[in-house]
Amino acid sequence: MGWIGQPVLIEELVFKTQHGIVDQSLHSKLGAETTNGDGFGLGWYGTGEGPGLYRSISPAWSDPNLRELAAHVQSPLFLAHVRAAIGSPVQETNCHPFRKDDWLLVHNGYVADMHLIRRDLMMAIDPDHFADVQGSTDTEVLFYLALTNGLMEDPIAAMERTIGFIEATGRRHGRTGMVQGTFGISNGEDLWGIRYATEGAARSLFISTDADAMQRLYPDNARVTLLKPGDRLIVSEPVADLPGAWEEIPAHSAVVVHRGGELDHMPFEPLDVAVAA
Repeated sequence: MGWIGQPVLIEELVFKTQHGIVDQSLHSKLGAETTNGDGFGLGWYGTGEGPGLYRSISPAWSDPNLRELAAHVQSPLFLAHVRAAIGSPVQETNCHPFRKDDWLLVHNGYVADMHLIRRDLMMAIDPDHFADVQGSTDTEVLFYLALTNGLMEDPIAAMERTIGFIEATGRRHGRTGMVQGTFGISNGEDLWGIRYATEGAARSLFISTDADAMQRLYPDNARVTLLKPGDRLIVSEPVADLPGAWEEIPAHSAVVVHRGGELDHMPFEPLDVAVAA
């Protein structure tokens, strides 16, 4: 889940929505796993320098510290993530978001055959970033590869280069179907969402429609009436059953929401990278 817009108490979206991300950690309708109980992470931008970060291996639904934080922290931009481990250990350093300076990244999906290609990917990380890798999950390696490829200058181009490199590395090892998932990225000013899969159907991703349109659709909904121009939510699954309020982000595409609500759609096509043997 990614929010950008007016400052809100985090609990309003994480806990108090009809099908918010904490509910999704128990009852995911569209995810690969119904239960996502292998940790939770929250990254938010506030009055301090850079984003704050809270990560825990506790299931989101049973973490009392998360409830305390969410009830008292107000933010105009935050990312939240629930984890279902599919290969790497359940440990705090493997929980999303991953952070470097002002940048946060979350990922719903996987990099396939990581045990075969991890060394090749790690060796491609810039030496300035190499020591920052603390965990063992595929997403953290992908994040530092993206930083190596210029994430801070052009996030979409950097992710296209990074995923292209991962796919090419997989092909060199005789593997296909290397990358699956959706990504949320922020620098505290903008919010990017990417939906992509090397093969097959990509994991689901939606963005809320603009506040004016939603209020015309649901003039009597108390929560909808509180929305302001520029408020946007990017989610793996809609957090409320409001037909017309959600736009599915197409596979092989990306969106960026700027502060103030300006929204850009763009294609997302990884580069065909040559990898030396």
